[in-house]
Amino acid sequence: METDLARVEGALRDAVRTRDPYLTELASHLIVAGGKRLRPVTAMAAALTAASDVADEVVQGAVSVELVHLGSLYHDDVMDEADTRRGVEAVNAKWGNLQAILAGDFLLSRASEIAASLGTEIAALLAQTIGQLCYGQIGELRRTYSTTRTEAEYLDSIEGKTASLFATAARTGAIVAGADRPQIEVLTRYGHAFGMVFQIVDDVLDLTATEAQLGKPAGHDLVEGGPAAAELGDLLGRPLGPAECDKALAIVRSNGAVNEAVAVGTGYADLADEACHELPPGAVTDALRSAPRALLATLPV
Repeated sequence: METDLARVEGALRDAVRTRDPYLTELASHLIVAGGKRLRPVTAMAAALTAASDVADEVVQGAVSVELVHLGSLYHDDVMDEADTRRGVEAVNAKWGNLQAILAGDFLLSRASEIAASLGTEIAALLAQTIGQLCYGQIGELRRTYSTTRTEAEYLDSIEGKTASLFATAARTGAIVAGADRPQIEVLTRYGHAFGMVFQIVDDVLDLTATEAQLGKPAGHDLVEGGPAAAELGDLLGRPLGPAECDKALAIVRSNGAVNEAVAVGTGYADLADEACHELPPGAVTDALRSAPRALLATLPV
């Protein structure tokens, strides 16, 4: 997989190279900063359950999904007024909101162009997924600072803004690799479940990890009103200063909410495991099966 990931890295940089060096620098900022590339890995692993190697078309599919993710990060950082991302200065902080929005749009356009080159089904899938990301993000924005946000509303939001793209990554890899329809559906279910685990773990780490570990300020999601916000009453419902944020973090870390979140994440890991039982046995399926629980194992519970 390391060799295939290197192919993805090269293709990502090629995808955002333009005749304008300034736009190229903007669009490649977070690519150069690195990342786990979990969405491309998901796409390629899904492909390898149906094929013996990762074809160039699979790499392009993986790149299209990652570009959507990166474009959404550019836009998210504008909305969040973020200062850092992946341990480097956020695009909006370095170049301003207008440039960040346009660069994010450019990344989405390149993703769409690459998807279109892979056929109408992939193009339609990616377009639909971008809509799902917007749906999930709007749901989150509508409940910013809300102390009455329910667990169901939280899960609905992360399904749109995170799980949908992981599901699309797996589905894209499977389709491009020529998997049969039942296997495509199984891999899509797996991607969705893995994406739910990923976002729940990410949100728990926002409450328990340090800024250095996260590559961004800890507690940021709590500041905006997260799933445990209702238990904090009057402390939330508004922007928090550093001292108030520390106090809120201490409450959430001690009131059992983290363990409850892990239990929900474990339920989605079980769904991912069930999907893997329907996939061809082998090393790739074993890796897919272990991935959600490996994420959960990073939590200090």
